[in-house]
Amino acid sequence: MRCEVLAVGTELLLGQIVDTNSTWIGEQLAASGIDSYEHRAIGDNQARIVAALRDLLSEADAVIVCGGLGPTPDDLTRDAIAQLLGVPLVRDLALAEQIATMFRSRLRDMPENNLRQADIPEGGDAIPNPIGTAPGLRCVLDGNVVYAVPGVPYEMQKMVTEHVIPDLLRRSGEAAAIVSRNLKTWGTSESALAELIADRVDAQSNPTIAFLARGIEGLVVRITAKAATPLEARALVEREERELREILGDLVFGVDDETIEYAVLAQLRKRGWSLGVAESVTGGLIGARIVNVPGASDVFRGTIASYATEVKRSVLGVTAEVVVSEEAAREMAEGARRVLGADVGVAATGVAGPTEQDGIAVGTVCFGLAFPDGTTEAVTARLPGDRERIRQFSAISLLNLLRLRLDARP
Repeated sequence: MRCEVLAVGTELLLGQIVDTNSTWIGEQLAASGIDSYEHRAIGDNQARIVAALRDLLSEADAVIVCGGLGPTPDDLTRDAIAQLLGVPLVRDLALAEQIATMFRSRLRDMPENNLRQADIPEGGDAIPNPIGTAPGLRCVLDGNVVYAVPGVPYEMQKMVTEHVIPDLLRRSGEAAAIVSRNLKTWGTSESALAELIADRVDAQSNPTIAFLARGIEGLVVRITAKAATPLEARALVEREERELREILGDLVFGVDDETIEYAVLAQLRKRGWSLGVAESVTGGLIGARIVNVPGASDVFRGTIASYATEVKRSVLGVTAEVVVSEEAAREMAEGARRVLGADVGVAATGVAGPTEQDGIAVGTVCFGLAFPDGTTEAVTARLPGDRERIRQFSAISLLNLLRLRLDARP
């Protein structure tokens, strides 16, 4: 089974929106064992959309069209698919009522043009959209199939996961279960990670191993296995995971949806320790990440965003002359423990740019840790990227450092 992806929207071509949808769809296709050789972006032009669909379907079994299902005149995906099939658009009255009900549930009047979203190419099927007003489409042409999904990411993802991928697998005729697991890592480069597990990658055909760069969330090693049943596929994944963990060691901080902050909170919770944070360069990012984890309140005491030097001194008791230094980072971590009444204190202070500060290079960040037994530690890192990336990398790097030190303590 081969399925291509066509993203629709002039805003994509103008660079006003980054096309993350096609990337996400491509990952789901790969994880399901469905080949995808081409992703295209096309503007809001009906003739060009039709031409692109004809071209893609000349080689592929299916195409997923993303975007262009809204109610405005420049939303032309349904019109283009109808033209491709040579059929008229037919209004589905049940869909029209569902859309109207959605508006009523939000205490809003439905504009008349939203009824366009209930128009379906004759002979096609609607893909349900319980969280938005734009139903998806599934239309068959000479044995090939075109799926259309909205451009809103969370609506698109629900449709692709629950309807498109299962339908593609049924059409492929393969009675197979596919199971994937993501090993999330932090602390090395993509090239170094690839070298570490090169032998495993070369040796595998089922499961397969792929690398996914997640930017500020680290590098992901995805294991995907196909078997006759989910149980058999899961067993293949688990066997490969054991092999990879032996090689990667403490580079792995979690699996699938687990975050670095989830891992840190779990370690602290097992010890019965609470956590306090003092942050300067990150300006509250570390605390924000931690409270994204449900149940964080039983561990997390709070964060002090001590951005100004005088706040570091008056609130946290920092005496170090240079506030971007390991001495200052240690004092900030100790101050976080004391002021917040926490068992463990951590801190980050650094230079995010765009220019150096007091002769200290952009990207220089000092991390401090203070533990219940009175021991403290400070580490200096030089982080890459622009201001935003340095701040984000600082947050995950400090949390990862704490994770590693907790792992090493009895």
